[in-house]
Amino acid sequence: MRMKIGCSSLIMAGLLCACSPSSPPAPAAAPSPAATQPPVAGTSALVAADVAALNTRFDPARDPAADLAVAQAEARRSGKRIVLDVGGEWCSWCHLLDAFIEGDADVRTLVDAKYVWMKVNYSEDNENAAFLSQFPAIKGYPHLFVLDADGKLLHSQFTGELEADKGQPKGYNRERFLAFVQAWAP
Repeated sequence: MRMKIGCSSLIMAGLLCACSPSSPPAPAAAPSPAATQPPVAGTSALVAADVAALNTRFDPARDPAADLAVAQAEARRSGKRIVLDVGGEWCSWCHLLDAFIEGDADVRTLVDAKYVWMKVNYSEDNENAAFLSQFPAIKGYPHLFVLDADGKLLHSQFTGELEADKGQPKGYNRERFLAFVQAWAP
């Protein structure tokens, strides 16, 4: 009995020591103001992750004006044009377009080489009306606007014209899409 009590006391003492911090934790350092601010377009703080985030998904919380500044900085740096891909997560044709681009290595290569691709959300949650008001009216989604590196509109593309022909599987016509991408490439 004495052995059980002795062992139990040792185990409890060990657990208490192991679970107790030896010294109070140091307070977390406050982030520097630079760390809390988004990178300024045109600075070396612009990183690949900022550019990649432009084409991740249609996000109603994103600021398209700030995103466009990042896209412009990258377009100037890399000699590319900008495509604004306007749509939403609700849009089945938007997802078909994403799958089409991802599923065709030649299309993906050409798009990546010539364009900074930026998604602009249009949904019940956020229509981005103020941002989109500077562009021609959109008659269907997704809709593509081609801009130069300074953000000047070069072309407004109704993607219905790029869809596969009737009788073909639902999606986009490769030849028409490649012709569009090549026609507006820098």
